[in-house]
Amino acid sequence: MTVGVLLLTHEGIGTAIHAVATRLLTHLPLKTAVFEVPFDASIETVLPQASAALRTVDDGDGVLILTDLYGATPSNVAAALARLGTPARRVSALSLPMLLRVMNYPEQALDQIPATAAAGARNGVVLDEA
Repeated sequence: MTVGVLLLTHEGIGTAIHAVATRLLTHLPLKTAVFEVPFDASIETVLPQASAALRTVDDGDGVLILTDLYGATPSNVAAALARLGTPARRVSALSLPMLLRVMNYPEQALDQIPATAAAGARNGVVLDEA
C-alpha cells in the first residue's frame, strides 16, 4: 500500500497541474485525485464531496492533501478533512515541481512525504538574473 494524493484547489488549478504531471511522467505512481472548490462554495457545502474524493485515493496508508493557497477555502476544507478520521497531512502552495517531487518518492510514508512535497516547492524556485 502507498499514500494517496488529493489535489484540493480552486477551480482549474488542480486539473491543470495533474494533467501536466501525467503528461510528463506518463503514469503517476501514487493514486491521485483532483477536487476543485468553486469560488463561491462554503466549507459545509463541499465537505461531503471532498471527503468522497479523499476516500477514492486512500488505500489505508493515509492521504497527502496538496492545496493551492493556505488559508483559502480549499485549504480550510483540507483541514476539516484531516479531522474526519482518515490519516491525512496537508501541504499548501501546490506547484508542478511539488507534485513531481512527491511522485518521485512513492515509497515514503505519510509522516515523511509532506517534507518531500515542501522540498519540491523550494527546489522549483529559481531566481534568474538574465
